[in-house]
Amino acid sequence: MRRKKASCCGCAACAAACQTGAVRMVPDGEGFRDPMVDEARCVRCGRCEAVCPLRGRPTGDGGRVFLGARAREDAARLGSSSGGVFSVLAAYVLERRGAVFDAAFDENMEVVHREAWSTAELEALRRTKYVQSRTDGVYRRVEELLKQGFWVLFCGTPCQVYALKRFLGREHPRLLLVDLVCYGVPSPGLWRDYTALLERRRGPLTDFSFRDKRNRDHGHTRAYTAGGREYAEDLGRDLYCWLYFANLTLRPSCHACPFAGPDRESDFTLGDFWGVERIRPEADDGAGVSLVILHTDRTREIWSEVQDAVDWFSCEEAAALQPRLKGPTPPSRIRDVFMGLYRILPPGPFLMLCEKMRAAANLPQRLIGYFQ
Repeated sequence: MRRKKASCCGCAACAAACQTGAVRMVPDGEGFRDPMVDEARCVRCGRCEAVCPLRGRPTGDGGRVFLGARAREDAARLGSSSGGVFSVLAAYVLERRGAVFDAAFDENMEVVHREAWSTAELEALRRTKYVQSRTDGVYRRVEELLKQGFWVLFCGTPCQVYALKRFLGREHPRLLLVDLVCYGVPSPGLWRDYTALLERRRGPLTDFSFRDKRNRDHGHTRAYTAGGREYAEDLGRDLYCWLYFANLTLRPSCHACPFAGPDRESDFTLGDFWGVERIRPEADDGAGVSLVILHTDRTREIWSEVQDAVDWFSCEEAAALQPRLKGPTPPSRIRDVFMGLYRILPPGPFLMLCEKMRAAANLPQRLIGYFQ
């Protein structure tokens, strides 16, 4: 038995919570992983429903603080998709001999949540990945480390972060929860088909950056390495990214996301500070500025301990509330048609059809408008 598409965010907390192994994550026709329940093994304990992040609603404590920030260390900022604040928070936990969990590419270039215990291991966790990550085994691993007394930082989409919080069931003084200003998660199946196409054309894919900053263009360059050669171009020319920002490939639940607002169940919310050029033009050098939302008194205490590693400024809520903090991303009017074709066509012909769609659309190369 599967859950209805719009009522499942694919966080996999239900599978992690099931003590009998009755829940497993299975890809659907759109390439998203959904929970499937084996009724023969289900004991009706209700644990899977209890941990579901869409069964609750984020509230927050009403004491939010809005900041703009960028890491003072160039390597941290240029190696990140926005201002490098994630790296600063990660360093805080690593210095306490803790573990950091975030999305990374595995050996097959699929996106999975991975743990890092050192600055070297942290490198793979930096930078935005426009793919829904797999969290297999991660919630239980975090629980295990907390029980052993380790510090843990977990960074993910708002639904993943709230799922972990509900899975754990209580507050932990050594746990930092960091969620993102999220546009929505695109299909891992489509990503796998796209990377397969790149490899057929150009050789084995070994690295992919959705938001490369070499041109100091706010990360509007896409770069990847395939067959030992690097390919870099405007983000708008990348087929996968074009489909993503055309709102064709998002998970159905993303279009009704209850977390697309400033109220969160995390400690920190991080994102790109779009519009910083209007309120702090001197901070806008094209290499990225993070929007940071501090949600709790505890968070503000931690910020006081790390703020020497960043250049930062306070801002009013109105200046910080970009569109994805006001409501979820709307679906494309042709999303159902697009996904209907994806279900029935072989991957190669389907992606070639998409390339023709992009050429026919004749849209501007820059995708700045899509980030709104």
